[in-house]
Amino acid sequence: MPDILSLGEPMWEMNAIPAEPGKYLLGFGGDTANFCVAAARQGASVGYITRVGNDPFGDALRDLWVRESVDCSQVTVDERASTGGYFVHHGPAGHQFSYARTGSAATQLTPGDIDGSAVARAQFVHTSGITQAISATASAAALALFREARAMGVSTAFDANYRARLWPISEAQAALAEILPFTDFFFPSMEDATALCGSVDEDAIFQWAHALGAQVVLLKLGADGVRISQGAGADVMQMASYPIDAVDATGAGDCFAGAMIARMVLGDMLLDAVRYANAAAALTTIAFGAMAAIPRRDTVKSFLLSRV
Repeated sequence: MPDILSLGEPMWEMNAIPAEPGKYLLGFGGDTANFCVAAARQGASVGYITRVGNDPFGDALRDLWVRESVDCSQVTVDERASTGGYFVHHGPAGHQFSYARTGSAATQLTPGDIDGSAVARAQFVHTSGITQAISATASAAALALFREARAMGVSTAFDANYRARLWPISEAQAALAEILPFTDFFFPSMEDATALCGSVDEDAIFQWAHALGAQVVLLKLGADGVRISQGAGADVMQMASYPIDAVDATGAGDCFAGAMIARMVLGDMLLDAVRYANAAAALTTIAFGAMAAIPRRDTVKSFLLSRV
């Protein structure tokens, strides 16, 4: 059984090619799907808990996961709903998303999709704020997964991934307050944290997250790296990013979390795992697409050796 389980929404992706107006690169994404592929490409054993439609996109995703060695035993094919997707456009303000996910197969996730025996055999489970936002039943499944993992002594990782267009801030805050008491590793971006806690002060953000129950908080700062707090009152550590000529940051944060958890499962201590994950995330930004751009272990290791 997989060492890492993630619950969430996979999606097809149409990524606009800036040099070729009107043309799109077909790929696949979804924050938890990106996480799974990132962890698997670093050599970890990963499984996905999700639903896809009985359609060509769902078929292509399942084929992709087989190629990527992501366990599909907990992927359900929904006969009544289609696989969701999104378009990515690039501009001066960065990348912008347009979604086609309403009523998608993944929105039909429920606590009944979780296999308790698989959770018990895992080392980590993972989900995200997007999973919570896509439907009430998916949010219930995320909370049930973390509660079950905590009861079984399995570590948990939660990526905030707040999306204002998916739900009101008050609902996102309420759902976060429910799941953070069961969260061992919390991954908010600065934008997520500012929206969710109402402060731009990094120390206040750490205090807020720990007060809600998060154990280790990894505040993602993009090109400025990551700040890490391992508990209320603990010293905050800074891990610099790797300068790189970025063209598309889609999925970089998902890659960071997947690579970090993979390295921890494979035996790294926290700071070593974060350093590795920073490199993997940086490499994700040098090509277009969320999933296609995620580097494999040999590429990340070569990059790190070149930076010694």
